[in-house]
Amino acid sequence: MKKITILVISLLLPLFMQAQETILQNVYARDYQNLNGSWNYIIDPFDMGYYDYRLKESPNGFFKNKKAQHKADLVEYNFDTAPLMLIPSDWNTQNTQLFFYEGSVWFKKDFNYTKKQGGKTYIYFGAANYDAKVYLNGEKIGEHLGGFTPFNFDITGKVKDGSNFIIVRVNNKRIPEGVPTVNADWWNYGGITREVLIVDVPELFINDYLIQLEKGKYDNISGSVRLSQQIAGKAIVLDIPELKIKRTLVTDGQGVASFTVKAKPELWSPEKPKLYDVSLSFDEEKINDKIGFRQIETVGKEVRLNGKKTFLRGISIHEEAPFRQGRAWSADDAKVLLGWAKELGCNFVRLAHYPHNEYMVREAERLGLMVWSEIPVYWTIHWDNPDTYANAQKQLNDMIDRDKNRCAIVIWSVANETPHSDARDQFLANLATYARTKDNTRLISMAMEVTGSSNNVSKVEDYMSKYVDIISFNNYLGWYSGTLGDIQTRKWEIPYNKPFFISEFGAGALQGKHGDNTEIWTEEYQAELYKQTLAMYDKVEGFAGTSPWILVDFYSPRRQLNGIQDFFNRKGLVSNNGVKKQAFFVLQDFYKKKMNE
Repeated sequence: MKKITILVISLLLPLFMQAQETILQNVYARDYQNLNGSWNYIIDPFDMGYYDYRLKESPNGFFKNKKAQHKADLVEYNFDTAPLMLIPSDWNTQNTQLFFYEGSVWFKKDFNYTKKQGGKTYIYFGAANYDAKVYLNGEKIGEHLGGFTPFNFDITGKVKDGSNFIIVRVNNKRIPEGVPTVNADWWNYGGITREVLIVDVPELFINDYLIQLEKGKYDNISGSVRLSQQIAGKAIVLDIPELKIKRTLVTDGQGVASFTVKAKPELWSPEKPKLYDVSLSFDEEKINDKIGFRQIETVGKEVRLNGKKTFLRGISIHEEAPFRQGRAWSADDAKVLLGWAKELGCNFVRLAHYPHNEYMVREAERLGLMVWSEIPVYWTIHWDNPDTYANAQKQLNDMIDRDKNRCAIVIWSVANETPHSDARDQFLANLATYARTKDNTRLISMAMEVTGSSNNVSKVEDYMSKYVDIISFNNYLGWYSGTLGDIQTRKWEIPYNKPFFISEFGAGALQGKHGDNTEIWTEEYQAELYKQTLAMYDKVEGFAGTSPWILVDFYSPRRQLNGIQDFFNRKGLVSNNGVKKQAFFVLQDFYKKKMNE
C-alpha cells in the first residue's frame, strides 16, 4: 500500500506544482531590485516569535514588527535595535555564538519601492535553509521547504509605494522526514543563503522557456516559450543573431509557443565552450540569455559528448566558501572554486549533494565544465513517507526548472549512498522516471555503493541500474575499508553494459602533516591512495570517469578528531586555507594523461 501511495503522489505532484507559484526563469535577466546587505536579526530558540505559550501559531508574532507606542506597552522584541547580519550568508559563520545553532532566526529588511503601473511584482529568494516563512508589511505571503532551490511569491498589490519591510523566519532544525534528513556529512548552515530580489514584470510576461538542440540531432534547435497566462495568439520573437535566426512564435491556448528551427550551431564542449546570445521579446519585455548547444548520450560502456567518447575528468565540490568557509553564494566564490577545478585539468564537476547556486552553474558553463547536479536524497531518507517523497520530487522539479537551459549540466542525480530496500527502490525509481519524463535530453544517475566483496572481488549490483544511464558508485577502499595493498590487487564485477563512474573515493589529509605513505592523515598517504586507486580503476573495462571526494576541506559536525579534523572533513585536495595538497598534483598528472589518450 505504501508503494502505491508514493506512486500516486509521484503522478499527481506535477498537477499540484502547476497550481503553485512557478519559479521565474532567468531571474537575473529581468528588472529587479537587490535586497542584499544588512538585515536585522533576532535569535529565537524557543520560537516565541511564532507560537504562543500553548504552542499555537500566534497571530501577533514577530512578523508584525510591533512597536511600543507608550511607556507602559509590553513588546518583548525590537528589530530596530537588533544586531545586523549580511545577507546572503549563513548565521553559523557570521556569529560565533551560532556556529552550532539549529533553530529559528528572524530577519528583517526595510526597503523603498516605487510602484510601476500595469505590471506584477515578485519577491525572489535564491535559497533559504531550511524552513522559510515570509511576511511583507506584517502579512504572510508564503512559505517554502528545502534549503537549496529558489522560490518566489507574487506581492503585487501587497508591496506599497514607498517604505516597506520584509520579515523572514528561517528554521534549519533537522527533521527525520526532511530532505535531507537528520543524518548528513556537511554543515547545516542556516539562514538566507542566496540573494533576495524584488522583481518587476509586465502584467503578461514570459514566465518560462527552453531552448536546446533536439535530442539526437545536430541541425534542429527546438524548444518552447510559456507566458504567465494561458492566452492564445500572442507573438513572441526568438532571436539568435549569430545563427541568423529571427522567428516569430505564436502561443497556443495554453499560452505556450513551441518551435523547431533548422540550424547547425557550433557545439559547446570543454575545449571550446561556445555560448550564443539569445533573446526572447514579447511586447515591451525582452529576456536575454547565453545558451550553448550540445548532445550527451551513452553508447554501451561509453559516455559520448557530441558523438565523441569522453572521459569525465571530474572533482566533487561542496557549496563551501573558499578561504572564509560558510555557504558559498557569489560569482566570486564560483570563480575561485571552479578555477581550482580547471587547474586540476577537470572537464567535469560533481556539485554535491544538493543544487548549487546559479552563479556556480553558469560559471561552469562559461569555463567549459560539464556538471552533475544533485538533490539531497542522502543516506537514511524516510522512504515510506509520502510527504518526504513529495518534498524530494519538488526539489528535483525545481532544480531542473531553474537550470534546464544550462547545457553544462549533463547529469541529473537523484540520490547519494542510500541503503537498499523495496521502499527505497520504489522511491528512487519514481524520482528517476520523473526526471526522465521532465527532461529526456540529459543523463540520469545517482551515487550507489559497493554491494559486497569476496575473494578480492568487489561487486556493484543495484535495482536502480535499469533506471540510470551511468553506473556511479562511491568507494573508499584504503580508507574506510581495506588497505593500500588491497587496492593493488582488487578486481571488480560490474554486470551492466553501461559506463561506470566513480562518484567518490579519497582519504583525509591534514595539509602540512607529513610522514611516510603508510601513515594516515598525512599528505603522503592521501597522495599514495590516489595513485593506486586511479591505476586500479583505469584497468577496468567501462571506466568512464571519476569525481574524487573532494576539492576543498569543508566543515562537518561528524569530523571531530582534535588537532586533525577540528570539525573539518579533511579529504580535500585543497585545504580550507586554499593550500594545495600533494594529491592535487597526483590527480592533475592523471588527468593530463587521460587528455592525451
